[in-house]
Amino acid sequence: MDELKLIELAQSGDRKALTELVKLYEQTVYNFSFKICRNKDRAENTMQETFLSMVKNLNQFSGQSKLSTWLYRVVSNHCLMMARTQNKHEFASFEDEDASIEEKEIADRKVSPDKVTENNELKIMLDAAIQKLPAEYRIVFLLRDVEELSTEETAKIVELSVPAVKSRLHRARAFLRNELNGKLGHA
Repeated sequence: MDELKLIELAQSGDRKALTELVKLYEQTVYNFSFKICRNKDRAENTMQETFLSMVKNLNQFSGQSKLSTWLYRVVSNHCLMMARTQNKHEFASFEDEDASIEEKEIADRKVSPDKVTENNELKIMLDAAIQKLPAEYRIVFLLRDVEELSTEETAKIVELSVPAVKSRLHRARAFLRNELNGKLGHA
């Protein structure tokens, strides 16, 4: 069954259709939540809050954008609210996400241990730099450069104009570039 039909059924109260929509987007919502929150518990909490919001507000979904765009907006709003209420950002590192990838890289591609170590060091530096970004810039950076959404989709999700998204993305990239250059001694 196609997504639009599932949405229509869910909006009319069909619980099976609603369950199917959750199953369809569960991994996407969790992955994006984790990328922003950098913490498994917070990502799971954000995922639950996102689907709770979807259940409560699905009737307001007009279908003028993709459901995934709408869900990204809900995740972004939940993560921004959490970031604003926290005094200190505590995020997990990229190592949590990439530990099994490292082993697979060595086995599959015969990557040298030196190269893996170098890549891990870069990931740690990038993670530290991303953590320093204000939440509003981090979300735009993750939507555009990690999730690879278009500038227009990102603008809809974060409810900003396209020029504002481009500005935030430019500032986020410049900040990350400066942070990494400083760490690598290329300043």
